[in-house]
Amino acid sequence: MAPSTSIWNTAPTSAPKQRRGHYVRGSAAHPGKMLPQVAAHAIATYSRPGDLVLDPMCGIGTTLVEAIRLGRHAIGNEYEPRWAALARANVRHITEHLGPDTATTGHVTRGDARHLTRLIHPDHHGKVDLVLTSPPYGRTVHGQVRSTSETGEPGVRRMDDRYSHDPANLAYAKTDQLLNAFTKILDECRRIVRPGGTVVVTTRPWREQGELVDLPSAVLAAGKAAGLIPTERCVALLAGVRNGELITRPSFFQMKNARDARRAGIPMCVVQHEDVLVFTRPDHSAALPSGTEPELAATGPRWP
Repeated sequence: MAPSTSIWNTAPTSAPKQRRGHYVRGSAAHPGKMLPQVAAHAIATYSRPGDLVLDPMCGIGTTLVEAIRLGRHAIGNEYEPRWAALARANVRHITEHLGPDTATTGHVTRGDARHLTRLIHPDHHGKVDLVLTSPPYGRTVHGQVRSTSETGEPGVRRMDDRYSHDPANLAYAKTDQLLNAFTKILDECRRIVRPGGTVVVTTRPWREQGELVDLPSAVLAAGKAAGLIPTERCVALLAGVRNGELITRPSFFQMKNARDARRAGIPMCVVQHEDVLVFTRPDHSAALPSGTEPELAATGPRWP
């Protein structure tokens, strides 16, 4: 494996350029996509060619595509039918692009990741080398905009800011419910990853009604509650680096939210990085009894 560094230069080019040619049309509509080079860096650092990589909440399949490109086998699971179909299309696309000589494979299942051990074939249990995923974010970091000149309609139009209209999607759960659910998902991952294997979660904070939701710290607590051992905390840049200076690429909504907050006297900054939390499954980790529901400890992070 490549040596790990704490700051990852993962945005030398924009997200559309990173996806160009490797993802099918329609992939950009997903509201919470992982940056391809963030996925690629994590996969190159924490796995080897021929390893098995899993994303339990795979969205359009970014983890799978980048794993296949790097010579790993990939399994993804996605709750929403629309994104599961796109993930499968992206896996087919990259496999065809690499040609018949590629030895790696990709597969996508669909279902609630809280029941991952039922969704992933038992042959893979204890065989996954790397889990790489990201929880859903708040809507303040989602979406694209189109101006009047683009739509012909007055004002700014917001689009692609929802995972779906399914109220059961965890993206629309209250924060404490989301974290308890994500703890369960990480526990399911612990049961599937091999002893000594790695679980990597990329995440970032957001603000909800002016209050900071410190999702990275909560995910750290969730991983511990799921029986995983925290081993690293890194930063994956969402900004480019030119001549030693950061070149930011904030979204319209990130800029608007920051300006509105500053006008209200809140010294809010635009987030231009992902927190990367790295966990290890202990070698001696035993599966919890069937039906056990791990929860965040009462001493964990507090929420607005």
